[in-house]
Formats: sequence, C-alpha cells, structure tokens
Amino acid sequence: MDEIADRIIEAMRSGEVTDRDSLQRLKMRLCSEYGPDKVPPNSEILAHVSDEERKQFLPLLVKKPMRTASGVAVVAVMTSPYPCPHGKCAYCPGGVSNVSPQSYTGKEPAARRAAMNRFDPYDQVAARIAQLEEIGHDVSKIDLIIMGGTFTSRNPQYQEWFVKRCFDAMNGVVKPDMASAQEYNSRCEHRCIGLTVETRPDYFMKEEQIRRMMDLGATRVELGVQILDDEVLKGVSRGHSVEEVRKATSACRGLGLKVCYHIMPGLPGSSPDNDYRCFRRIFDEPDFRPDMLKFYPTLVVAGTHLYEMWENGEYEPLDTDTAVELVSKMKAYVPEYVRIQRIQRDIPVPEISAGILKSNLRQLVQNNMDAHGMRCRCIRCREVGHTGAVLEDPEKVILKITEYEASGGKERFIAYEYEDSLVGYVRLRTDDSDVAKIRELKVFGNETAVGKAAESWQHRGFGKKLLAHAEDIARSEGKTKITVTSGVGVREYYASVGYRLEAPYMAKDL
Repeated sequence: MDEIADRIIEAMRSGEVTDRDSLQRLKMRLCSEYGPDKVPPNSEILAHVSDEERKQFLPLLVKKPMRTASGVAVVAVMTSPYPCPHGKCAYCPGGVSNVSPQSYTGKEPAARRAAMNRFDPYDQVAARIAQLEEIGHDVSKIDLIIMGGTFTSRNPQYQEWFVKRCFDAMNGVVKPDMASAQEYNSRCEHRCIGLTVETRPDYFMKEEQIRRMMDLGATRVELGVQILDDEVLKGVSRGHSVEEVRKATSACRGLGLKVCYHIMPGLPGSSPDNDYRCFRRIFDEPDFRPDMLKFYPTLVVAGTHLYEMWENGEYEPLDTDTAVELVSKMKAYVPEYVRIQRIQRDIPVPEISAGILKSNLRQLVQNNMDAHGMRCRCIRCREVGHTGAVLEDPEKVILKITEYEASGGKERFIAYEYEDSLVGYVRLRTDDSDVAKIRELKVFGNETAVGKAAESWQHRGFGKKLLAHAEDIARSEGKTKITVTSGVGVREYYASVGYRLEAPYMAKDL
C-alpha cells in the first residue's frame, strides 16, 4: 500500500489530481491495476504526506469535511445508563435494562463508541479526538456535547467527575482538580470552546442547577421540549408541562446560556397541523425563541410503550412524505437568528419499526424546499463554511442587527454577512440588570488552528469587530459591565482583548 499511497501523493504534487473527482478517478484506476483491497483509505494516504505538504493536500483527503465546516470539531460523549428521574416516556427506547443511556437505543454511533469505551468519558473523548485527527480534521477547537439521559439529575459528584475526565482527555494530562484542568485547557492543544449538556426542562429551571453546570464549563443547554402542547406531553408521560419549558428557557437565558430545543413532530395525540401550530408558537411568543433547534420526528422502536400502541393500531407515525412536507414548512418559518442543528435522530434504520425509514431526511427536505421555491434562512444554511463563499471583496461584508424580545429582555443578533452568507455573529442580551451579556460569539469557516495564520474566514478580525459592536450597544444602554459566556478554551482570547475571569464568565467594565 505504501507504493500506491506514494503514487497518489505524486499525482497531487504534479497537478494530475486537483480535486476530489480527479482523486476518485485515480483511485478507481489503481483499483483496476492493484485490486480494490490494495488501495489505501485517505487516512493512510495522509499518514504518508509530509508536514510541509499536509496543509496543501488536506482539502482533498479530509474525510467528511462538513464535520468541521462550522469552524469547530464536535465531540459527543455519553453518560452511563441511568434511570430517568420521572419514569419513562412512551417513545423512549433506552435505559438501564437496555444497557444504554436513556432515550438511546445503544446502536447510534455515539452510543456504540460510549459502550466500546465502557462509558468512561476520558476514553470516549480521547478515542474521538484520535479518530477525527486520523481522517484529517483539525481538533484544536472542540465543541463538547454531553449526551445520554438527564445529566442534571445525576449526583453532583458524578457530574464533576464526568466533566473533569473529559477535560483531562482534551488536555492529554490528568490534573488534580477541576480548576486546574480548566486552567490548563485554556492554553492547551485541544481547547474546549463550548460545552453542551442535554437535559429536561424540569431539571434545569433552578439557578443552582444552571450555575453548577456553568461552573463545570457549560455554555449551552439542549432541552427536551418535544412540543408546546400540555395534552400531548401528558399523553406520552413526559412528566413536565409547557410551563417548565418557559421557566427553564428564561432561567438559562438570564444567566447567559445558549438554548437549544429538541422538537418531536408526530407524537401520539398530535397531528401535522397541530405540530406546525405549536412550532410557530416557539417563535411567535417571546417566552420561548431558542437559539438552536434539533428536529427529531417520532420513531417507533421495539421495547417502548409507543411500539405497543402502534402494534395495537392505536398510533400511526408520520410517514416520510408527510415528515418532509412538515419539516419543510417548519424550516421555512425559522428566524435568521436560529441554527437548525439536526433534522433526525442517528438511530439506524434496522432499529426502526415504523416511521421515517430514510436516513437522509435533511436532503429530502432540502430537495422538497427547492422544488417548491421555499428557503430556509437558518444560520446553518447560510454560514460560509456550508455555502462555500469566498471572500473576494472585504468591502462587501455588511453588518446586520436583528432585535427581538425574549424572556423579559432584549436580544440582539449582530451579524456580518457577505453576499447573503453568514460570516459570523454575536448574541447580546440586555435586561433590567446593569450587566449586558454576550451569550455567544461565532465566526464561521473551516476550522483554523488556534494561533495559525488566517486562510479561511476565521482569525481575520471579524470576532473582535463583533465584540466591539456589542460593547458599544451595551454602553449606549447605560450598562456598566459586559460578560461573555465563554468556553474554557476561549478564555485566553477574551483576556487578550481586555476581559478578566469572573468565573464562569469573562467580564469587562464599560
């Protein structure tokens, strides 16, 4: 294989291979010559590339480039199987009896990685970093996501142990306590630029719960909202109401966290029309208005109460065509300040008894929207890392500010746009307090390693300019201080522009 890898590298040097198509044609030719089992994967070709040429050839050889197209590498880890505090929802497939985290079948890619590593957070993170690096991704900036049931219902000792083990893995060294692990991560090779926890609204309403997660480094929460309909929630034994969603959203936003909602179209007791009405409520009413969304259309999985309902003819899930139409309408209604993170679960099709039996729902929705002249204006659909926009004329980068009321305060989505592509943005919140809160600062483009020269959209100064705009607005409203809900690994950046650590925030007097 070494000889074949060297031939491919030489073809890239000579200009015979200039893009992925020409690389694939060469590989097919070599398959005919040497046999299909002799042609090395891209990861092995990368291993033969010199350090000097790695940057040049990486765009051709990196596997699944969209994994870091938003500028960061996502690393998902799962907690050990543990009962949900309220019982079990009708649709929930996982749990202790299934030897899988609650709400997961155990067959999802992240769940399988977790089980292979005995649910040890250190081993999960270390293995995922190594895997991403092997296929060519830069993992200097990591967005860590803690999945698997209601993390905030676990005892505080487990929570701290779990998160610290994640930091130790990113750091590559075991520190004696959380504070020293976080301090080391702020300047190490693999920095945690964001930390997300998944949980239920009723287990994330109290300031004490939220502050504990923020002390561990949390910058975002994903709430299992499912639907804004109390009757439907009651019918699936969800164990909370819309009121808990309202309270959790307000508490999280007030403390500066980003908020993502999980939405489940097609639950029993609802209908496509009701799903759409409830979805519009999310953005029509200021008590909600999350920053991000994940769509998880309801699926029937064996071993759940929903499976029994389906078997008995008491429930029929959304079929693929209906789901495509419904999600298309929902995407078209999403405001520009929202990012749609996902369109469907990672559950393998063989595990699904009924429901959407296609694994490419996002693509089907996009095709349907294109065919009907519909457009999604969400962040993901417009960010430069996905649109492929090339900065040819910096003068055409424009500033756009969107204001909206949310949870008793004013939110400003301050963005730089280039030919309708989103370059970067900052989320600024002001309320009755003397302190303005920056809940997020983001610049897009394929990941640029920390401290390296700018060859993509990142590290061109857009972040500092957005920060300055937010500070100017805060001053104009008479605020005396501004805080940033900063990932541990980004604290050094904010310190370089005049902020100081007031854990869990970075702060600056105005």
